[in-house]
Amino acid sequence: MNKSLAAIIITAILSGCQTADEMQTTSATPISVTGATASAIAGDMASRLAEQVGRAGATTLKMEKDTSEYAAALEAALKGWGYTVATDEKVGKDQKPVEFTWSIDSFDGQVLAQVSTPAVALGRVYTATSSGATPASPLSVMQRN
Repeated sequence: MNKSLAAIIITAILSGCQTADEMQTTSATPISVTGATASAIAGDMASRLAEQVGRAGATTLKMEKDTSEYAAALEAALKGWGYTVATDEKVGKDQKPVEFTWSIDSFDGQVLAQVSTPAVALGRVYTATSSGATPASPLSVMQRN
């Protein structure tokens, strides 16, 4: 009796570990954003970052060198907001740059843009249009301590 009860309990517990054969998966695919779309998204994300990070003149952002059109647009937008952007490893000894990362992906026919520093991470979904891009979601802000 005890062995039967133990077998039933073990079977019930292990049955919860099984997954369905037709599992739905979702993944973001890196994309190339160009032209007016890249400029519109980069400009919006740079302005939102400026709202969160503050004093542009005193902040140097360090980002990886990238040759994509979106990276160039983002760098130009950040400089337009008064940030110093360092894309190489050479930073002055008296400067303490803030690490800056970004990503841009396609998801369900829309564009997901993210920028982050050690203190804050921002994300927003955009719909690409013929004249640029329009926000398709509210701005997501994550403050880090």
